Amino acid sequence: MARIVKHEEKMPMEVKVGGESKWICRCGLSKNEPFCDGSHKLCSGEEEEKSYKYKNGKRVEVKDF
Repeated sequence: MARIVKHEEKMPMEVKVGGESKWICRCGLSKNEPFCDGSHKLCSGEEEEKSYKYKNGKRVEVKDF
């Protein structure tokens, strides 16, 4: 079953592990979750109060979410 998950954060969260920085994805677009792969850059330019879906690197506004 497919699910729609709403992610409001756009930037990764830094976590220190043994003195080393790891970046955890919070945008939901990383192909390497739970780790960030830089995909959050696609979120740049999103408008507040709007919902979007991403497919093949393209952003599409979702009207009825």
